[in-house]
Amino acid sequence: MCGLIKTFIAMAAYRFTLQPYKGWKTRFDCPSCGARRRFTRYIDTETGNYLDERVGRCDRVDSCGYHYTPKQFFEDNPLLGQSIELYRQVDVSPKPHTPKPVSYIPEDIFRQSLRRYSENHLVFYLTRRFGADVAQDLVSCYRIGTSSHWGGATVFWQVDVTGKVRTGKVMLYDPEKGKRIKEPFSHINWVHSVLQLSEFNLQQCLFGEHLLASEPTKTVAVVESEKTALIASVYLPQFVWLASGGLYNLSVEKCQVLKGRNVVLFPDVNSLEKWREKAQELSAVASVMVSEMLERGATAADRQQGIDLADYLVRFDVDMFR
Repeated sequence: MCGLIKTFIAMAAYRFTLQPYKGWKTRFDCPSCGARRRFTRYIDTETGNYLDERVGRCDRVDSCGYHYTPKQFFEDNPLLGQSIELYRQVDVSPKPHTPKPVSYIPEDIFRQSLRRYSENHLVFYLTRRFGADVAQDLVSCYRIGTSSHWGGATVFWQVDVTGKVRTGKVMLYDPEKGKRIKEPFSHINWVHSVLQLSEFNLQQCLFGEHLLASEPTKTVAVVESEKTALIASVYLPQFVWLASGGLYNLSVEKCQVLKGRNVVLFPDVNSLEKWREKAQELSAVASVMVSEMLERGATAADRQQGIDLADYLVRFDVDMFR
């Protein structure tokens, strides 16, 4: 019996994978924090079936961090007769894997979005905050788009270091406060999902990655939120500001474009230790430091809200920094 269980656990490393994103129907409510449509379940790559509904990962890495793997599931449930019968004859040896080529968004789709900024809620907020000239510079520099998926929505295009468009994150903001619309649901989607591009092989890159080639000597600053990267670039232009879109995107693979660079990570409040761990992982790629500024100066209210760098910076007049 023990040998068979060990076989199942070994098998979990090869046969099960987190379900690729193919629209909101492939995301579930997290069994730990309850966040809607933020939980990715593991699937059996041979049958396409899900494992137990608890087996998966919450994408709220900093605030939740729930991740229950197939290996842990089989360790916790060694006597599941149905599972033993189901997997008794499985060949658990690793299968040869030929990586699929990266998919890209068609150039015409990307170009069509680079207009209608008078309708774009985030651009409206940036214009009120910094003036029309600065807002236009941000739009042009970061290649911000406008989407009709939701009225006034913004597209944060992920343009890689070679200039190719990996995908775009569609988000909706309050035009007055500049805050993301989360009710009655979280307004986040992806261009490749909205367009229903079949067989789209998404491999994300860092937001703002295309700026690295034109600024080869500047220190790189990384935040989580795309909007925060925009705002921080106005206050602190001595850095090249990029956004990861989530701590899980700061992988060694995705950060190869930072090789040899000086990098400063700016975590949100309450996330310092996790970003320190990530900095250790990335130390083989770049010289990485982690800013403690927010964590040291955070008030009790700041901690409750989980503020990020943009929330802090907009408390000040940008002319003080200039």
